[in-house]
Amino acid sequence: MTLPTMPGPSSPGPLDRPRRLRTSSAVRSLVREHSLRPADLVLPMFVREGARENRPIGSMPGVEQHTMDSLVRAATEAVERGVGGVMLFGVPEHKDAAGSGASDPDGILNQALGRLRRELGDATVIMADLCLDEFTDHGHCGVLDAAGRVDNDATLERYREMALAQAEAGAHLLGPSGMMDGQIAAVRGALDSAGHLDTGIFAYTAKYASAFFGPFREAVDSSLQGDRRSYQQDPANGREALRELALDVAEGADLVMVKPGLPYLDVLREVAEASPVPVGAYQVSGEYAMIEAAAQNGWLDRDRTVLESLLAFRRAGAGTVLTYYASEVAGWYRDGLPPHLHEFL
Repeated sequence: MTLPTMPGPSSPGPLDRPRRLRTSSAVRSLVREHSLRPADLVLPMFVREGARENRPIGSMPGVEQHTMDSLVRAATEAVERGVGGVMLFGVPEHKDAAGSGASDPDGILNQALGRLRRELGDATVIMADLCLDEFTDHGHCGVLDAAGRVDNDATLERYREMALAQAEAGAHLLGPSGMMDGQIAAVRGALDSAGHLDTGIFAYTAKYASAFFGPFREAVDSSLQGDRRSYQQDPANGREALRELALDVAEGADLVMVKPGLPYLDVLREVAEASPVPVGAYQVSGEYAMIEAAAQNGWLDRDRTVLESLLAFRRAGAGTVLTYYASEVAGWYRDGLPPHLHEFL
């Protein structure tokens, strides 16, 4: 791009004044390049097996492990506020090496999916996290081999079983998040073979081995032993995400995702520019926890920070944002933003 010649001592002329387009709220609104709307937001939710009351997640103030009934109430409220969808995670009472509860039709996640589909129908997009980590006693996203390493191909068999269980329970979109090679092809093949042609796949395409997932471990009562660096992406790598994107799209992904969000906006931008399918981003637990902690200490204006962070995802190219703020923010837009937040209209 060739920049215009700027006025100076050797080129007299009027001073360029970009501030003219910032002089009032009305002018700023007129030329605003990006905006938020509730339908862009997806609410991640946790449902706990056998729970009789909600359990607060200490590292994520305001987020809870739901009972089945409170899950339905909270999801219904979010839908009434206009959110685009919900993403479900299950917290089982019992775990084993194979993560059996993940594919059990009577398991907590599949039961919750079925309940929400019956209650909400097609009024929103019901999404299911497709991964074994919440259900395995070792906390990894797959089954382990004799040496204690995650066995990629054996894990794909479990993902196929999970995919069928989640589709049959009523999920509209499945979110394979384990970063196994070939996971999208495995899930798509299983769905198509069983006649679930309309069940979509929201691929966790670029998921990094990130410290920002820390509070999520509490949210799902993780049993993780070791780390996930052998299958999640190295935070130092960017181009690798484009390789994963090409593979996921070729294997049948309907949407793709970058996770975490704010620390990886550069990756999100590159993926958004290259992707032929819709792109999302996940504002993960650690991002949420940092905003809440800083706001509680009076260091940040909480509401403005929340909206600014979400707008950053849209500016970087995300059409969909998974965020724990989804229902709250959708309520703000439904009820009318207060004057100090009108810049986000």
